Amino acid sequence: MAVGARSGHDEPEERPEQLAESSVAMRDDSAGRQDDDAADAEGEPGQSDQGAKKPRSFWKELPLLIGIALLLALLIKTFLVQAFSIPSDSMMNTLQRGDRVLVDKLTPWFGSEPERGEVVVFHDPGGWLEGEPVPEQNLVQEFLSFIGLMPSAEDKDLIKRVIAVGGDTVSCKEGGKVVLNGKPLDETAYIYPGSTPCGDKPFGPITVPEGSIWVMGDNRQNSLDSRYHQNLSGGGTVSNEKVVGRAIVVAWPVTRWATLPVPDVFDQPGLSQALTVAPGAAGLAGALPLVLWRRKRHTSRHTAR
Repeated sequence: MAVGARSGHDEPEERPEQLAESSVAMRDDSAGRQDDDAADAEGEPGQSDQGAKKPRSFWKELPLLIGIALLLALLIKTFLVQAFSIPSDSMMNTLQRGDRVLVDKLTPWFGSEPERGEVVVFHDPGGWLEGEPVPEQNLVQEFLSFIGLMPSAEDKDLIKRVIAVGGDTVSCKEGGKVVLNGKPLDETAYIYPGSTPCGDKPFGPITVPEGSIWVMGDNRQNSLDSRYHQNLSGGGTVSNEKVVGRAIVVAWPVTRWATLPVPDVFDQPGLSQALTVAPGAAGLAGALPLVLWRRKRHTSRHTAR
């Protein structure tokens, strides 16, 4: 009994043929997995080569970098800062012939207007540079002018100091000082040594129209400024629309590097007082006759009754 007895859960024994087939299948399975692993191992380097991008060479990126630099230069020239060259001696000693100044072009975009004492660059209002020769530029200079590193020879621009703004009254008698809104100006801080305020060309009094400026060079005896163009449209004044921007710094040569602040004389107390008092006085003078006429008319009617 014991020898032949088997539990009801015992499985039938496998035949030799089945064992042989199972062994072959297992070997085939194992070989297949090894082949797949080998293929994966061979494929990984290929995939790595395709996925990893080779860095561009410097010479291929150079044109792109130059293009970006030119674009930035044009944007800066148009909206922020532009370099200008001083072509004459009219602003000595503040500025000398050949100096390069940087002009702020940004603040005018936000409604800022020229103020007294500032050094500004402006387009020819019409006739100021008539007959002046236009210097020729080579290709390199034209390119530098295009990107804003040099001024263009075709641009007819001038640089002067703002003495009076819209609403101001300015004058200068021979042998005297420039008088602005009734206040004499002490210009020794910026006027060229040996120059007189207006010895060569007295003027005024002149009331500057709103939205305009009256400009003069620091080298008064060598500056064809507002004084010399009173016969033209605007009476020698320059429209604010013609102003390119304020010169803020002398950038070149490095030995001449300096900022261009507003002189203290333009901050003296009471300089702008005439701007508020004069319109009020004019309004009062215009209203007084009307008030007197109405009072007289009212009195006449009351008497008639």
